[in-house]
Amino acid sequence: MTSATVRLAYGETGLDLAIDPDVTTVVTPVHHPVTEAADVVLRRALREPVAGPPLRERVRPGQTVAISACDGTRPQPRELMIPAILAELGGIVRLEDVVILVATGTHRGNTEAELRAMFGDDVAGTVRIVNHDARDRASLTWLGRHGDDVPVWLNSEWVAADVRITTGFVEPHFFAGFSGGPKLVAPGLAALETVLVLHDARRIGHANATWGITEGNPVHDDVRAIAAATGVTFAFDVILNRDKAVIGAFGGDLLAMHAAAARAARDVAMRPVPAPFDVVVTTNSGYPLDQNLYQAVKGMSAAHRITKPGGTIVCAAECRDGFPDHGSYREVLASASSPAALLADISARTVTVPDQWQVQIQAKIQHECRVVVHTEALSEADLATAHLSRTSDIAATVAEALDRAGPGARACVLPEGPLTIPYLQP
Repeated sequence: MTSATVRLAYGETGLDLAIDPDVTTVVTPVHHPVTEAADVVLRRALREPVAGPPLRERVRPGQTVAISACDGTRPQPRELMIPAILAELGGIVRLEDVVILVATGTHRGNTEAELRAMFGDDVAGTVRIVNHDARDRASLTWLGRHGDDVPVWLNSEWVAADVRITTGFVEPHFFAGFSGGPKLVAPGLAALETVLVLHDARRIGHANATWGITEGNPVHDDVRAIAAATGVTFAFDVILNRDKAVIGAFGGDLLAMHAAAARAARDVAMRPVPAPFDVVVTTNSGYPLDQNLYQAVKGMSAAHRITKPGGTIVCAAECRDGFPDHGSYREVLASASSPAALLADISARTVTVPDQWQVQIQAKIQHECRVVVHTEALSEADLATAHLSRTSDIAATVAEALDRAGPGARACVLPEGPLTIPYLQP
């Protein structure tokens, strides 16, 4: 057997995996080198938007500004994007009239140390930063029902601001089609009640609620409807290469901007493969995306698209933050005896339980494939409560799974996980 080594994105250090190149396909992001300095790319997006006037022309002296930004589980270059916006607003808006809202959705708020790491000391020391709290009704404002009868509560500071700016990054998303854009309004700044409806079993179970589809995707259709109905002054998104460096930036009217960014992200992050595989090794793109098992479902989902029914998925995710302990994900996972039972329970619910959407997607994958996880942070017993197996030797697990699949079995490796979304060629 010949041998080669593939570097898996895992935590902050990575992980080497020995593979047999004769039976293994490696799907990596097309390398898109940085051709311009990030500050130049960002400034151009703010001054030459996809649609509508430049940012400075949308803001007047004396106005208050709210800026929505991704939380710490996302590799958004906040430390570059926020200063670029503040520079454009210079001479028009006072810093004391600006608030940065961390669009946590239903995730935990970020700590003071995390916020400084995320935004940089200069921004953290001069601009007020607030973690959105989906469960704090006192900090939310009712805005009516929008989209497919979604009850909409949004962060009150966002609603009250004269100028609302979304910032994010666009990549394929496992049930919303693409990240960024309107997701920085809802679910990012929405109430738990709003998120539960957006993520109910009917929407999540829809065939179009998947990677790379926005139009006709019931989740994204409602997300767009909420953002359009409640108002965004300016939207600002980037796309990143595999090194998480900025290779494109888009600004302007929300929906036109996001559509353009999604088209660019599709070319960067989606790759065709000719046929499904018996074994697929995946990651969750390393830190910060693989800091818990909840997020690692995205890596499993990317692999599931090209794994044969009954095949094996091996997911390498550090999970330094555990399941995590906050939220309902672990409790929902342990609430039934098998993935099939979880799917049946979730489908039968009339009221959505927090985090059931992640469990619903994970259970569907596990119902159709064997899923094995490599992590030092979670024990075999921990993973068993999630109906998952554990491996300390990925290469041995792959070899065993290929042997079990029989002659002609083939493997695939997604070393960057959902940074590259494979799909079967028509």
